[in-house]
Amino acid sequence: MKYNFIFILFLIGISSNIFAQKKGQPLKGKISFVTSKNIYVKFDNTATIVIGDTLRILENKNACLLVKSKSSSSAVCSILLNCEVNKGDEVIYYSKVAKNIVEEKKTDKIKDSVKVKEVKKKESKRKSEIRGRISVSSYSTLSSIRDDRHRVMSRFSLDAKHINNSKFSLESYATYRQNLVPSTSNYTSKTTFFNVYDLALIYDATPTLSLSVGRKINPKISSIGAVDGLQVEKGIGKNYIGVIAGFRPDIFDYGFNSDLFEYGVYFGRKTDNENFYSQTTLGFIEQQNNSEIDRRYTYFQHSSTILKKLTIFSSLELDMYTKVNDTISNDFRLTNLYTSARYRFNRSFDATLSYDSRKRILYYETFQTQIERLLDDDLARQGIRVRINVRPKQNINTGASYSKRFQSDSDNKSDNIYVYLGVSNLPGIGGRVSVNYNVNSSNYLESNILSLRHSRTFLRNKLNADFYFRYVNYTYLNSNNALSNGTLTQSYYGTNLSLNISRGLLFSVSGEFSNSGIENNYRIYTKLIKRFYTKKRKK
Repeated sequence: MKYNFIFILFLIGISSNIFAQKKGQPLKGKISFVTSKNIYVKFDNTATIVIGDTLRILENKNACLLVKSKSSSSAVCSILLNCEVNKGDEVIYYSKVAKNIVEEKKTDKIKDSVKVKEVKKKESKRKSEIRGRISVSSYSTLSSIRDDRHRVMSRFSLDAKHINNSKFSLESYATYRQNLVPSTSNYTSKTTFFNVYDLALIYDATPTLSLSVGRKINPKISSIGAVDGLQVEKGIGKNYIGVIAGFRPDIFDYGFNSDLFEYGVYFGRKTDNENFYSQTTLGFIEQQNNSEIDRRYTYFQHSSTILKKLTIFSSLELDMYTKVNDTISNDFRLTNLYTSARYRFNRSFDATLSYDSRKRILYYETFQTQIERLLDDDLARQGIRVRINVRPKQNINTGASYSKRFQSDSDNKSDNIYVYLGVSNLPGIGGRVSVNYNVNSSNYLESNILSLRHSRTFLRNKLNADFYFRYVNYTYLNSNNALSNGTLTQSYYGTNLSLNISRGLLFSVSGEFSNSGIENNYRIYTKLIKRFYTKKRKK
């Protein structure tokens, strides 16, 4: 029965095929405003952009932003895959029918053998594109009662497609962080951290066959995380199949660990028509530790957009292996289930509903001495969230959300209410003002947070400025004697200035002062970002 359930889910994702339609060419935009919840992207025109589509930061190969709503010249997005985005970043949107246009042209040309050869020769030449980003930042906290803390960090990313017009591409993302500790301190922990999150060489053997070697996150099976090894994917019409074989990064320092071998296979289908878009993937993964099975599970992911109104996303992980006191069984255990649906009633109103249920992931070899204790606490942490967004006028955005966390033993429960209002193009002063209010109640804490922010640009959009105030009130239900009535209040005053020195060079500085009555803190954050882009034409 459970196998049938998985099979039915997969058939739902691959069974639809509706009339295809051509759309516009790729569009370029720029991030104009960033909040804790939304990313605002400015375009010349958004007529071809579909709600539920994804956008890509120019130097990032993977999709980074999900379009939630749009106006005639801007799109409101949320962040995907923990991508790093900043105000001023250039964004690109690829229309979904570019491939259809190419296929139609090919069909017209294959009527005689001479033209077929010309098409194949033309396809063999690929454009070389190199996009990169280097950033250096510093973060300092100066406290009235604690030791000062300082940290420096640098990030590097590179996406080199079809190097020298070849079939080879290279992508990488790495960070270096150092905590600066006074020489008189007794601090003995590690202070420098170097992590490589992505470093892979990709070979496009044919337009439908791709191989990669190195450390890479596969977006079609993203929940597995990075894989150190080989990944192969083959497209067969609208269907695709892929295999992976490699190693999991070390669970403590994210380095290479040859003991953590893993392998798996996935397959799926992608449909892209005028009124229906979907992508469905089903995979089977086995992870080992010292040649023993650590975890074996199946993975399912589906996303679709129906009639440009309803956007659905769902994923689940079903574990199929247990080992307790050397007793092995293949019982099923649903460890992760997430589903969301967003409906766009019109240009001014949309609503989202989501549900998730998560259990602790058990690795039977890695945590073998703790397995029985972990199984005793094998409760699903569940959550439900409802959100609405309203745009009553061109320059006004408002909305609210309610989320609830719960589990069967009543622990880890919380209720959260969030409301926001944003007004742009303010008469007289210009810029944008936003007001956010959040109230949260849990087993041990109640919090109320009010924040105000004003954003605007100067120097012909070269200088962006944010000014904000945030008031926080915490009430601890298990009162701490150090606090009066178990209540703590904090006030934050801050500003951020971002200067576009040139098209590829950005400098920003942020300053914040916080006061809690018993402690004052000053925070200073600086960042220098250099982007580079080169494009080599076909020979």
